[in-house]
Amino acid sequence: MKLATLCCVTLGLMACASAPQEPPVERDPRDSLEGFNRAMWELNYEVLDPGIVRPATVGYMKVVPTPARRGVDNFLTNLREPDSFVNATLQGKPSSMAITAGRFLVNSTIGVFGLFDVATKIGLQERREDFGQTLAVWGVGEGSFLMVPARGPSTVRDTGGDLVDAFYSPLGLFNTPLTITRYVLTGLTQREKAMSMEHLLEDSFDPYAFIREAYLQNRLYEIYDGNPPEQDDYDDSYLDEFF
Repeated sequence: MKLATLCCVTLGLMACASAPQEPPVERDPRDSLEGFNRAMWELNYEVLDPGIVRPATVGYMKVVPTPARRGVDNFLTNLREPDSFVNATLQGKPSSMAITAGRFLVNSTIGVFGLFDVATKIGLQERREDFGQTLAVWGVGEGSFLMVPARGPSTVRDTGGDLVDAFYSPLGLFNTPLTITRYVLTGLTQREKAMSMEHLLEDSFDPYAFIREAYLQNRLYEIYDGNPPEQDDYDDSYLDEFF
């Protein structure tokens, strides 16, 4: 009886050893908080967005005419110019300093407090600089990718940078209602722009991974002012799984 039992156990172990094993899931080293981030993704994009953000944006688009929404977007962009000027200074970029200062001056005057983007029409293209980029220029590592609740993709470095930017933003110097209004309008404007990209998420194999890669690559592009260093080991063939 004992011999029969031993044989059964041995055969069972041999079967387990010979059974094909599923390859381990390869984790992205840039996303050490993936478990938390995916939970926040579900909260943001499966609960908050369809339940609150998207309906509010659709209502905003129906109530506010397109020219007025464009004016709001221009106004909010103009409010970011002082942020960009400070960060361009901290990064040692005199060209960006001159352009952001020029844009703010032109749009705040001729552009009627920024409602009209006159600066772009005369060749002063926006050069967005933030403290997250400044930290990168200073050599601070980006840390883990981070999906911020009720906000979206970021990194540990960029999240800290956003907090610093909020202190010297023009509306940050005033009262809380104005600051909240600014963030609400900014959120509605950004969500409206993202509507044209919804089909990419719907068609992607893994929407979370798609957003993560898109964000990290875009930030690399911004940090290096459109000229990121070549990545010899970078292979974009993985994007095929998303489409």
